[in-house]
Amino acid sequence: MKSWPRLWPFYVWLSVFFAAWLLLVTLGHHWSTVIHHWPIALTMTFGSYIAGSTPMGGGTVAFPVLTLLFDMPGALGRNFGLAIQSIGMVSASIYILSSRKEVDWALLRPGMLGALLGTPLGATWVAPFVSDLWVKLIFAVIWASFGIMHLVKLKELVAAEGVSSRWRSLDMPIGLLVGVIGGIASSITGVGIDMLIYATLVLLYRSDLKRAIPTSVILMAFTSVVGISSNALLSAWYPSVYAINPEVFRNWLAAAPVVALGAPFGALVVSLIPRTPTLVVVSLLCVGQFVWTLVQEQVGGLALLGALFGVFVFNALFHGLYHLGRGEDPFELGTHPIELATEDPEG
Repeated sequence: MKSWPRLWPFYVWLSVFFAAWLLLVTLGHHWSTVIHHWPIALTMTFGSYIAGSTPMGGGTVAFPVLTLLFDMPGALGRNFGLAIQSIGMVSASIYILSSRKEVDWALLRPGMLGALLGTPLGATWVAPFVSDLWVKLIFAVIWASFGIMHLVKLKELVAAEGVSSRWRSLDMPIGLLVGVIGGIASSITGVGIDMLIYATLVLLYRSDLKRAIPTSVILMAFTSVVGISSNALLSAWYPSVYAINPEVFRNWLAAAPVVALGAPFGALVVSLIPRTPTLVVVSLLCVGQFVWTLVQEQVGGLALLGALFGVFVFNALFHGLYHLGRGEDPFELGTHPIELATEDPEG
């Protein structure tokens, strides 16, 4: 209750958004569209909670539901993920900033700069030329790898406190690299940069979750706005290559008011209950959607080998980050004490 007065920017945002949404739906005569697309609104009730309470965007739930359950193209799932996160994760970000939760600005700022470069680059030169199957497989590989990493390291990640000062002198190049690579990945699947900065913080920087998750939410929100804006401009400029399926807008209309409240609700709830149960369930779902994708798309041969190799590569990367964060050679199994600092090393 004491924090309510400082949340006024969040209340203003909600008021402006819902007024604009109601005006758009009413004047555009879209109420039948909203009602007809109730399944995606129901799906995003869970998806938006995940977006606000974990380092995963709402597109992590929306993408497999749209592409696997509703059998829609991967490009539609990508664009819907970016569009809906531009409301839900922006809403969660405004709540996070208004409630003054810990954010790792030293890594977030260069990450945003990298995303500003990498996302339009990927949207222009990469995403349109990736086949529908590989859009789905890249998404499945990224999040299966994330799920496996969490299930293996969850106890240690949840127990971490503070943040290591070991890599602080390299914040700028590390953040830029995460932003560029994550921006390109997000331009293909609609998510990914949130996972990369989160993994960097918890594995390399040994950051606690209360700092890492809000940081990942804000970076994904920023990238989503850049991504859907880039795609909209490209669609207007060269529709034969970059056209956005009209179903993206229709699904967005139905789900937007749900995620505007659901994502910040997730950010609030996770500060009141243990994170472990939510992260375990989500990690299992990440692995499950990988298997679902392989079965649904009847993946075999080189595509199957490529997907399995992708999971191996991502987990090798996580392994390397983990041991570098401990000050170890990632190719050796020795152990060293973890150095943590609860204060800014420059302070």
